[in-house]
Amino acid sequence: MGQKRLLFLLAVFTFLVSSSYGRGVLKLKSDDDRPVYNHTLAVTLVEYASAVYESDLTKLFTWTCERCNGLTKDFEVIEVIFDVEHCLQAYVGVAKDLNAIIIAFRGTQEHSIQNWVSDLFWKQLDLNYPDMPDAMVHHGFYSAYHNTTLRPAVLDAITQVKKVYGANINIIVTGHSMGGAMASFCGLDLVVNEDEENVQVMTFGQPRVGNAAFASYYSLLVPNTFRITHDRDMVPHLPPYYYYFPQKTYHHFPTEVTSLSQCTGCLSE
Repeated sequence: MGQKRLLFLLAVFTFLVSSSYGRGVLKLKSDDDRPVYNHTLAVTLVEYASAVYESDLTKLFTWTCERCNGLTKDFEVIEVIFDVEHCLQAYVGVAKDLNAIIIAFRGTQEHSIQNWVSDLFWKQLDLNYPDMPDAMVHHGFYSAYHNTTLRPAVLDAITQVKKVYGANINIIVTGHSMGGAMASFCGLDLVVNEDEENVQVMTFGQPRVGNAAFASYYSLLVPNTFRITHDRDMVPHLPPYYYYFPQKTYHHFPTEVTSLSQCTGCLSE
């Protein structure tokens, strides 16, 4: 794992753990009737989001990588997915202690992260999300999940799990940075196109992915969603939000959870 990414995920993990012991402060931006944030789950999921960066696919599949222990040590990997053409990676497995399928998406590789962040400043809302009037997203974010080998492999793995563990098993989708963007599209896809009901999405440092209309649809369809952010990570601020073009700019969907131990407010919508 790249040094910068490792430091970021460790920072997130540190503030999550410290907050659970009362040494940090978390602030949620949400409506009162939305699902309740589970801090213990977040501490576990940051490890799953970190493990997906493992470059040795054998270690990842056998769950023997550096991050494949501790809170996640009994995880059962069902499928490791690697899209060679687009350099994308994900895995699907079962966390028996959570009674849930875990789907984790890798973010941008370290060698290309700087260019990717720079490109985020200029990404346009250029794709109408299917069957959602006025909802627009960036085609690159959308296609990374929908138009690669990731989606069919994820769906196939879910089918495999349900044959063994039953149809009512929960599904939790996670990812960091670009992986968080793909996780959000995956969660929405599972609800809208696969009629899944027990879907939760929790991401770490993900960018904005769509406009205000998309954010509204997403909020209604996948209400059990939490975006964990850190004040020193610029990615959640991107692509930029332009307050003078409220209907034609990127918006975050709820719910955001951020540390106030080092910052004084939540990120802009």
